[in-house]
Amino acid sequence: MRKWGKWVAEIREPNKRSRIWLGSYTTPIAAARAYDTAVFYLRGASARLNFPDLILQEDLHLADMSAASIRKRATEIGAKVDASQQKTAQADNPSLITSSPSNNNNKSFKADLNQYPDPDDSDEQDH
Repeated sequence: MRKWGKWVAEIREPNKRSRIWLGSYTTPIAAARAYDTAVFYLRGASARLNFPDLILQEDLHLADMSAASIRKRATEIGAKVDASQQKTAQADNPSLITSSPSNNNNKSFKADLNQYPDPDDSDEQDH
């Protein structure tokens, strides 16, 4: 979890020092599902998953995927889970007030949650 409240996911590529950035999410479950997707594509059936029962049937047919393809698939899954978690939270508590861009003092700022982190404001930790 970052100090500003977002959960991030990244994974090291096997036998390399490089990492695959998997995105920034509002819920820890979304970040964990993005990680599960990536680790499953990288390590196959031997992968240790947070949610082993939630690997999709379409994901069982592994193909040799590039880091960019893995990143894309993992961020798709994470974004879907994040949206689902937010809908569930709002349904459970309809009095939640969400901030709209018109209420924001900095109206021109719109964060891209799947952009690569800026090294200057990152609290690097292995996840």
